[in-house]
Amino acid sequence: MEFFEAIILGAVQGVAEWIPISSEGVTLLVATKLFEGSITIKEMITISLYLHLGTFLAALIYFKKDIWYLIKQLFQYKKANEKTKNLINFYIIATLVSGLLGLLILGGITELEGAIAFSQGAILITLGILLLLTGLLQIWHKHEGKRVSTDINITDGIITGVAQGLAVIPGFSRSGFTVSALLLRGIKDTDALKLSFILSLPIVLIGNIILDTSPFIFTLGSLMGLTLSFVFGLLTIHGLLKLSQKFQFGWFVIFFGVLVIGSVLI
Repeated sequence: MEFFEAIILGAVQGVAEWIPISSEGVTLLVATKLFEGSITIKEMITISLYLHLGTFLAALIYFKKDIWYLIKQLFQYKKANEKTKNLINFYIIATLVSGLLGLLILGGITELEGAIAFSQGAILITLGILLLLTGLLQIWHKHEGKRVSTDINITDGIITGVAQGLAVIPGFSRSGFTVSALLLRGIKDTDALKLSFILSLPIVLIGNIILDTSPFIFTLGSLMGLTLSFVFGLLTIHGLLKLSQKFQFGWFVIFFGVLVIGSVLI
């Protein structure tokens, strides 16, 4: 990546990773519209994985207390209380399901390119409509999810894992899919965001190890892109969690739905 391109793409990744639009899709859009570049699906995945390291570090630092607690409890699982076990089980199951599904999809990514181009718009618009309907129902009926993160169960892990696994397809939003799955499962809004954010950590780390970022040469530009991805990621996580607490989440979900549909129509 060129220096200026790395700066822009790093900032875009830092924001786009946590909102329900595809960070890979935005990366491609910015690269082609602003820099007149031509990026293949595989190149786009490689760039995205590299910049994901910045947002990975942002989430790791922001939720360090939660993560450290879960790690300690994992090593004394038998002594952990049921609520903590629920969380540990959720993250393990969701990560395994999404990892296996993601590998299957990546294994056939070349064969899937035609199908992806044909269907991704329809799938994203469907996701956007579901978000709009969910938000409207919350506003009209003043209904919010009643289940908190510690009420999570194995079924939630499987469903959310499938949602995250599908998001490996370029153009699909990981946060959009996982947050939507959790909301539809009745998880409280802020908890759904937090669960989704933390769930991204193992899959991003594993993805970078398996798919390897070695094609990248560490230059001042790439380092700056990584740094801005981290800074903007940290700010976006904090901002989204604060907004979800201060405003009726139905409007928040509607805004997400508009973003998803808008990302298809642009």
